[in-house]
Amino acid sequence: MALDFIQFQNVSYHYPSSPEVLFQGLNFQLGKGWFGVAGSNGAGKSTLLKLAVGLLAAVQGGIIRPDRCVYCPQRTDHMPEGFSDFCESYSREASILKGKLGVEDDWIYRWSTLSHGERKRAQIGLALWREPDLLAIDEPTNHLDARAKAMVCEALEGFDGIGILVSHDRDLLDSLCQSCLFVDPPHATLRKGGYSKGRRTAEEESKSLEKQRRIKKQALKKLKREAGKRKDKAKQADGKKSKSGISSKDHDAKSKIDAARLTGRDGAAGKRFSQLEGRVDRAAEDLDKTRTAKEYSLGIWLPGAKSLKDRVLDLPEGVLDLGGGKMLRHPALSISPNDRIGLTGPNGVGKSTLIRKMAENFTVSPDHLTYVPQELSEARSREILAKVQSLPNEEKGRLMTIVSCLGSRPHRLLESATPSPGEIRKLCLALGMAREPHVIVMDEPTNHMDLPSIECLEQALAGCPCALVLVSHDKRFLDALTARRWSIQKAGKDGFILEE
Repeated sequence: MALDFIQFQNVSYHYPSSPEVLFQGLNFQLGKGWFGVAGSNGAGKSTLLKLAVGLLAAVQGGIIRPDRCVYCPQRTDHMPEGFSDFCESYSREASILKGKLGVEDDWIYRWSTLSHGERKRAQIGLALWREPDLLAIDEPTNHLDARAKAMVCEALEGFDGIGILVSHDRDLLDSLCQSCLFVDPPHATLRKGGYSKGRRTAEEESKSLEKQRRIKKQALKKLKREAGKRKDKAKQADGKKSKSGISSKDHDAKSKIDAARLTGRDGAAGKRFSQLEGRVDRAAEDLDKTRTAKEYSLGIWLPGAKSLKDRVLDLPEGVLDLGGGKMLRHPALSISPNDRIGLTGPNGVGKSTLIRKMAENFTVSPDHLTYVPQELSEARSREILAKVQSLPNEEKGRLMTIVSCLGSRPHRLLESATPSPGEIRKLCLALGMAREPHVIVMDEPTNHMDLPSIECLEQALAGCPCALVLVSHDKRFLDALTARRWSIQKAGKDGFILEE
């Protein structure tokens, strides 16, 4: 009979390339149902999933897990192994999953033309079809439009094994998960309920700890004052016990000092000081243990500039080939230096293809164009990180300050072999900001980014004076930042059209 739980037993882990401990002494147990994993970019959430399924081995401690474990990675660069078997299967289970997730049999032949949202649905469908005892999914709703997200949520609800998912999607974590693991290296804390309930609990715990710390700090201050007074008394007593300065003929004074030494009356002050000094040391140690999580300063300003040209883009009317016989027709497109445009549409209608075409035709200098694509491959991510690591210290320091203000820890990023997708987006944005852009183009800017970082990014873009083009399924994000809206809609069987 398969195990119906996974248990971490005093697990510690550090990356081979870094001596710094990422996790230390993790102890928790998860049973059947869904459990969320939340934390900032670069905190080790994906690493924790890989430890859970056995793709990574603990440096210390052990993990008891079922035999059949499946991991769905965050990236969707490559077709998952076994996907062709899933597409070619006509079993009842495969047919139901393909129907729920909108997976088409010909996707194995046109993987390169699929949107990342379609690839994510394919990845999840294959994982569920394998019927694992333990399923670990990294960012299941990244890239998905509202309809696709609903399809994925319905499919995940039908899973009856042990489910662990990493996500920055509050709605998903709240609706699907019975408990959430909050990762804050080197520790991770399991709290009941979805993200919102767990977050409230964490805030209450933090307030309680801060109150305890204030009380203990005041008590320590009081003890130190009292210890100071007793120290002065002890010094005075020591002075009284000294015979130095007394005339050799004053036998009466010397006899009194000898008597005080014998009775220990003057030594009592020193003894009381020593006892209090011990209490001060214990109180200081107790205060040191009552630590709250370190708060990092968040928030950045984007030093963009407004182009002096009348137009930063003039793209003639045209048709784009999306592959698989699908086409996107768009009218003549024009963007002025202060335009703020949001591009919307379902998965697979050519939003990213259009954005790439636009990026090739902006009239501003490449030095003043910041383009952050929807996805960067692992190889490209490593290249960008290596470029940053080789920069002069002053320039590298400026970039890392921006990364830090977006909620990631620079030293962890610089020591990593491959940055997480969220961290590489922050790094690309930091590199772009250094050029004082006239145009910022971001394809799904909130994908992979943790919640505090999204809020920081929104605030930064709101105050940036340059032209802005954002592709996103996040309506609230677009409403806050854009004044014009372009929408891609279906037009015929294999065609799409952009409407302004």
